Amino acid sequence: MNRFFSMDNKFFVFMGKVADLCLLNLVCLACCIPIITAGASLTALYYVTLKMVRNEEAYIFRSFFKSFRQNFKQATIIHLIMVAAAVLLFLDTNIVKAMNQPASSIMSVIFAVFTLLYAMILLYLYPILSKFYNSVKNTFRNAVLMSIRHLPYTILMLIISILPILIFFVPSLQIQMTLILLFILFGFAVIAYCNSFFFVKIFDKYIPEEEQEADGGIS
Repeated sequence: MNRFFSMDNKFFVFMGKVADLCLLNLVCLACCIPIITAGASLTALYYVTLKMVRNEEAYIFRSFFKSFRQNFKQATIIHLIMVAAAVLLFLDTNIVKAMNQPASSIMSVIFAVFTLLYAMILLYLYPILSKFYNSVKNTFRNAVLMSIRHLPYTILMLIISILPILIFFVPSLQIQMTLILLFILFGFAVIAYCNSFFFVKIFDKYIPEEEQEADGGIS
């Protein structure tokens, strides 16, 4: 009986993880509301989930806002660049679709490739920023190189990241609303947590062993 109520019990460990992810998700969403702070918020989200995956001591709020403050400037610059790139991609893609010329189908394929590359880079940017000290230029460079070099992991993480879209294909409105509520409570944190298992494997290849032994890497 005492064993059941022990804090080391797997059930309590699991429920503790669930509560942490819920709190993390809500604070991340709250910090994304000003929009311009979304980059810093996503960086802080990955800073915490990477620690959680490594079973490193991570106090949700303290760790989140530590990363938020430290990476705010670079994360905001990166975020604004990515927003501008997304707007350009969206406008150019729609212009090509409206052209109705023989070359438009070829251009559509080219922009589809650019969109995929954009998604791959976006997937890596904030986790890299949360883990490594680097310039904005080198953060982009590393995101491109890592996403291509570790393409199988990249594809898996992209699939995980877009899975919530399936919510809108659920035929039952009641189930759909329940899933949306669950996503609001847990969604971004769960996605980041799942992807962090892959990012830990990837990042370990770029961290010297002596630094991993000292403090789990560069953070």
